[in-house]
Amino acid sequence: MIPLPHVFLAFALASALFLPSMAAEHDPLLKTTDQFAGSGILAYARNSVNSPSFRKNSVCTWQDTHFAAYYTEDGFVNLASWKDGQKPLVTKLNYRANIADAHNVISIMADGSGILHLACDHHNTGLHYFKGSAPGSTDLKPASMIGTQENNLTYPEFYRLANGDLLFLYRDGASGNGNLVMNRYDLKTAAWKRLHNNLIDGERKRNAYWQFAVGVDGTLHVSWVWRESPDVATNHDLCYARSKDGGLTWETSSGKKYDLPIREATAEVVWKIPQKSELMNQTAITGGEDCITATATYWRDPDSKIPNYRIVWFDGKSWHSEKTFERKTPFSLSGAGSKRIPIARPQILMRRHDGKIQAAMLFRDEERGSLAEIAVCRDLGNAPWSVFALTEDSLGHWEPTYDTDLWSEKRILSVFALHVGQGDGESLESLPPQPLRILNITAAELFR
Repeated sequence: MIPLPHVFLAFALASALFLPSMAAEHDPLLKTTDQFAGSGILAYARNSVNSPSFRKNSVCTWQDTHFAAYYTEDGFVNLASWKDGQKPLVTKLNYRANIADAHNVISIMADGSGILHLACDHHNTGLHYFKGSAPGSTDLKPASMIGTQENNLTYPEFYRLANGDLLFLYRDGASGNGNLVMNRYDLKTAAWKRLHNNLIDGERKRNAYWQFAVGVDGTLHVSWVWRESPDVATNHDLCYARSKDGGLTWETSSGKKYDLPIREATAEVVWKIPQKSELMNQTAITGGEDCITATATYWRDPDSKIPNYRIVWFDGKSWHSEKTFERKTPFSLSGAGSKRIPIARPQILMRRHDGKIQAAMLFRDEERGSLAEIAVCRDLGNAPWSVFALTEDSLGHWEPTYDTDLWSEKRILSVFALHVGQGDGESLESLPPQPLRILNITAAELFR
């Protein structure tokens, strides 16, 4: 994987007009509410371990209590909890991670009963899993999960289902040689079970770098690119699968059932992209109403040296792709480890409104001042994209992450925002701990 620059997700749309894309210093600045203003909470920032795009989640919510997890300068896991309008309370867990490796992210989620689940510090390591002692409690203790295929984990991700159960996804194996494992937590029995030892099979030749989402109707969506080796330049092809029964069976976008595990020869390629296209992995996917699905990523055309952000979406009948706006600066992706890249992996949010598909993409781009920005389209496929700034200050190499369930359930975007560095190939920058911000905005404000 390659944890990218970190982009923070603050969502707002202060104008109902769609203005043409402009240089960052001229983009309208959108206002957000910082839930951590004046809290004095500082987080580790010498690399991107606190804010790569594949943290699922950095922030989560149970009832009226919100939680955020982060590493401090000494490498310990900290949990902040707060209610709207109140200052956060911080709990320090008795666990110290290898924060020099930017892969070793913290992922958290509250199940339907309010018990917190946390996994952290994984890059081809054994499972590090912690579970809350009571609903809403930040007193987390080491716990067990399944007991098999748990010695070589990377990229832990939690997702909450409508009935309160959880899914837990991770890679078993190494870059260019790994498989996608899926577990399910049963809220009634408070126990984990294995759904798939190997949902997407790299056949010991490659691995899938996935992005996953629970759709508004409960459909599970996964898209991925294949990587043939640890070199990011070998990323290729955007593939897709969905499940309508909680992850037991999987099908293509046309409804054709997959024989599991999914392999390169059987995977539905929704957009053909060759190797050495600067195609990014572990970006974002979302699932909307009426089978609408969208993935945000970036790559470059064969006749260009400039990678551009793209939205690839399924309208229920066919797949489409379009650029959000034209970038000006070329760069190349190659090599292994965490990369220092001038743009962040994006996040994508989408809804159907007045018969139109509306979409917004969160990103950060060095050529635009490394601000947190958002590109908005009020009629996907038919209207231009407009770009708005979310911060006045640079966020370094931040990538956007947000509270996925708060957005799905209440249409509030709650963004984990932190200025971070990122040296190439796991090197560190001389950056002191930075103030942590949690930025909120409603969908009504975003799309007004």
